[in-house]
Amino acid sequence: MVVSARSWVANEGGKYFVLILWLGVNTWLFISTFLLYFTGQQYHYLYKMLGLGLCISRASATVLNLNCSLVLLPMCRSLVTFVRGTRMISSRKTRRLLDKSKTFHVACGVAICIFSVMHVSAHLVNVVRFSVRYSDDFPALNLARYRGEDPMLIILTTIPGVTGVLLVLILFLMFISSSYCVRMSNYEIFWYTHNLFIVFYVILMIHMVGGALKYQTNIEAHPPGCFRANQSSTEQQGDELDTSEEEERRCNEDARFQPHYPQTWLWVSGPLCLYCVERFYRYIQSRDPVTIVTVIRHPCDVVELRMLKKNFKARPGQHILLNCPGVSSFENHPFTLTMCPTENKETLGIHLRVVGDWTERFTQLLLPEPRIDMEILPMAQKRRYPKVYVDGPFGGPSEEVFNYDVSLCVAGGIGVTPFACVLRALLDGWMGFRLQRLYFVWVCKELQSFYWFAELLCALHHKLWNENRPDYFNLKLYISQPDSLQSMSEEKYRPLTSRMQIGRPRWKLLFDEIGKSNKHKRVGVFCCGPKGISRTLHRLCNSPQYNGTTFEFNKESFS
Repeated sequence: MVVSARSWVANEGGKYFVLILWLGVNTWLFISTFLLYFTGQQYHYLYKMLGLGLCISRASATVLNLNCSLVLLPMCRSLVTFVRGTRMISSRKTRRLLDKSKTFHVACGVAICIFSVMHVSAHLVNVVRFSVRYSDDFPALNLARYRGEDPMLIILTTIPGVTGVLLVLILFLMFISSSYCVRMSNYEIFWYTHNLFIVFYVILMIHMVGGALKYQTNIEAHPPGCFRANQSSTEQQGDELDTSEEEERRCNEDARFQPHYPQTWLWVSGPLCLYCVERFYRYIQSRDPVTIVTVIRHPCDVVELRMLKKNFKARPGQHILLNCPGVSSFENHPFTLTMCPTENKETLGIHLRVVGDWTERFTQLLLPEPRIDMEILPMAQKRRYPKVYVDGPFGGPSEEVFNYDVSLCVAGGIGVTPFACVLRALLDGWMGFRLQRLYFVWVCKELQSFYWFAELLCALHHKLWNENRPDYFNLKLYISQPDSLQSMSEEKYRPLTSRMQIGRPRWKLLFDEIGKSNKHKRVGVFCCGPKGISRTLHRLCNSPQYNGTTFEFNKESFS
């Protein structure tokens, strides 16, 4: 598919600028540190002993320090949400970059893994050379205790060696458990191993304490390569030198060495303290359990949970982290708000699909004895609901729906939840947005899935119809895999039935239609659903548009 330069810059320009900047800083740090140890006079004897392994190990360590500090910043969720909501960030492009915080976190994590392999490999070579090239002239420079010492013994009996082994083990567990297949099949494994980062940073602070690598402190009194008192010039050079030149190159004192002062904490302490303060703030905000008002069972294994929480304010498109100690005290799962508190109604709500062990156990606590003939469990039953804690709210790409003149929201199955709160805001007459037209496309495998928000869609349709604004909301529903030809037979759902189609959307025709109706405008495209849909929409957003319309792609994902 042909890519439009204008569309590509609108969708990819910002993130690739940040990527190039980040890669440039990493490259500059690596090269500058490499050259420092390669040409630095204070490292002359150490480099003579270890060779390029010294340069590579220290250069990779500097890059690791940078990325170990940066990897924490995108996970300061409250800070990112605050920055996004302040007036300081007036540019939509900047706010869209904040939506890529998770991607940046992953990029830093990958860099940590790559340079850790490089760092460990170089140090394995260094340990061997410490043993083989044991220096009798400069005993203080040696890490080995004697020539020919077993390298494995050096690793297991020194602080840098033991802590290095532990760091590699923890990083390996975190990397493996972060893979897509593990997160999808068993989220708990990912959650618990990822929280080992606390142990990782503690050990990282200790890693440099051992002082394995040392530098020369008296270069002026002992220039590298000078003649020692018990060494003649012929022994050093293999040729004859003038007496005066020999005197100039003779050492005034023996070389002195000392280990580097640990610098890792200088890189990591700031972001780590910021992250800890942010987590403490979130703990204070979420320490009181919410009051569960209503639990509603919907078709296709979807449960709606309505809650009350004091002083809770949220914007449409945001999400929360849900914690239920009855299921697991340490697990927090993200759910998009499908109902935000307003001035007239303080209730917040989420829809969760029963997929996986956590949601199954949580649903069993909410509905221990579900009855087919009863959908709503009112508080009049005095059911004892489990304790539930809510952390958030946190920002998301769907917040930007209102900041475009025209927006296209595409949902696949339960991916409709980020847009449900947007539709409710329109229904409640939420003010202060520039949105002039909304296209809403919802694709489901089963007809029953549309009942999750059928009443909301119908209510919004009737409201806009009564206000003589029928073109404001363009609704399209698709059943992708119908087992049998069915329809919503209820009279109240007629507006949905008339907009329901069998099969999959023809995305190119849809984009052409939107482009013709909104010439020379920027259209915000918001997607939450399967990867196949998001990839197709992403390609179309980057393709040329014949009417000068620019489509800006925004993707919502919790995977």
